Amino acid sequence: MDQFQWLYSDIVKDHFTKPRNVFNPDEKFDADAEGVVGNIKCGDQMMFMLKIKDDIITDVRWKTYGCASAIASTSMLSEVVVGMNIREAYKIKPNDVAAKLGGLPENKIHCSVLGDKALRAAIDSYLQKTGRPDAFKNEESVVVCKCLNITDKDIEEAVKAGARDWHQLQEATKIGTVCGGCKEKAEELLHEFVHIYS
Repeated sequence: MDQFQWLYSDIVKDHFTKPRNVFNPDEKFDADAEGVVGNIKCGDQMMFMLKIKDDIITDVRWKTYGCASAIASTSMLSEVVVGMNIREAYKIKPNDVAAKLGGLPENKIHCSVLGDKALRAAIDSYLQKTGRPDAFKNEESVVVCKCLNITDKDIEEAVKAGARDWHQLQEATKIGTVCGGCKEKAEELLHEFVHIYS
């Protein structure tokens, strides 16, 4: 057993072995918003449910199929967002959660992206229900293609609409059709979003 060593911080271990706010169907959690991202066929899927009052998150439940990093980071995220305004919660990034966990191994950072995406999907569904569908659409977006001013959010929306490869992404957004300098970064984002939304 000496050869087996825990690769994560004690905070990660605590949230993995005793995750907070996990959804229990018997609890009858009456959510105001729900977001689901990921693909169970790939082994990663996340559901995030929120109770919201006056745009403040009052309670959270979640469920995931994933590794220790995914479970721990979602558990931590579920604690962090309670009491937050939805606009503030919408801006949380995976690195913010990883920092609160005392860090994650470099090869496991990608496991923490589902939580914030599912949180944003839940907030988006709440905004849709309350008649504000595009309220936060372009906040915190990053320009990927400077020639055409195409952002990471534009790529994400294209994938949600069905783009699955570079050709389909170009058809949807025209990205990379001027200088092509954005292709590498755009393809990384395309791969990430396809993994989350396909």
